[in-house]
Amino acid sequence: MSSTTLTSLASALLSGSVKVVDLTAPLGPDTPVLYLPPQFGKNTPKVAVHTISEYNEDGPFWAWNWLELGEHTGTHFDAPCHWITGKDKENNTTDTIPPQNFVAPVNVIDRSKEAAENPDYLLTVDSIKEWEAEHGAIEAGSWVLMRSDWYKRNGSTETFLNADENGPHSPGPTAEAIQYLISKNIIGWGQETIGTDAGSAGGMNPPFPAHNLMHGAGKYGLASLSNLDQLPPKGAVLIAAPLKLVKGTGSPVRALALIA
Repeated sequence: MSSTTLTSLASALLSGSVKVVDLTAPLGPDTPVLYLPPQFGKNTPKVAVHTISEYNEDGPFWAWNWLELGEHTGTHFDAPCHWITGKDKENNTTDTIPPQNFVAPVNVIDRSKEAAENPDYLLTVDSIKEWEAEHGAIEAGSWVLMRSDWYKRNGSTETFLNADENGPHSPGPTAEAIQYLISKNIIGWGQETIGTDAGSAGGMNPPFPAHNLMHGAGKYGLASLSNLDQLPPKGAVLIAAPLKLVKGTGSPVRALALIA
C-alpha cells in the first residue's frame, strides 16, 4: 500500500465518504451474559462498575472506575485458546495474535428473514454457496458474519438468550458450514447472538462447532455484534481488536466497520 492510498483513506474518512459503523453493543450492568448448565461448570459474572472517585474527596479533579467483567462479555472476540481444540495453537492468546489480523475484509450473509421465521435457524453449506453465487466467493483471510437482526433483542437478557425448558433458541451455523468456511481459509466467524454458535449447538457433532472447529483451526470468533443490517454483503472492512490481555482467551471489543 502506498502513502497515497492511506492519504486517500484519511481524506475519505474526514469527508464522510467512508463511513464508520459501530458494530458494538453497549457494555454495562444490563449486558446479557451467557448462563451455562451446571454440568458445564462456572458462569461468567454480570458486569459490575465500581466508582473509585468522581470529583470528590477520593479524587477531587477526576472520575474513574474499576470493572468486574468476563473476557467473553458483550460484543467480544474469541481467541483460539478459548476452546480446548485451540489451546496448543501458535499465537493463540489475545496478547500474541499478530495485529494485522485485527483488520480484514468482511462478508455479511443476511439470514435475518429466516431467523425471524425460525429462531433455531441453522446456516448450511448450501445456503453459503447460494450467497456466494449471488455476491462472489468468500476470500481467504476475510471475516464471515451472519446477520440475523438478533441484536435488536439485546435490551433484554430473557429475549436475547431466548431459552426455555428445552434450552436456548437462537440461530447459528451447522458444523458442516463451519468446516466449509475453514476450507476457504477465512480468518474468523461472527454473529449477533450471545456466542458464535447456535442455541442448539450443544447437541451437534461436534458440540459447539463454531468454537470447536474454528478455534481448532486457529481462527477467531466474534459474538454479540450489532448493526450488521448497516453493512453491505461485501466491500466493508472490519476492525476488531481485543485488549492485549496476557494469556487472554478473549476480550470485549469496540468492533467497527468501514464502508464506502
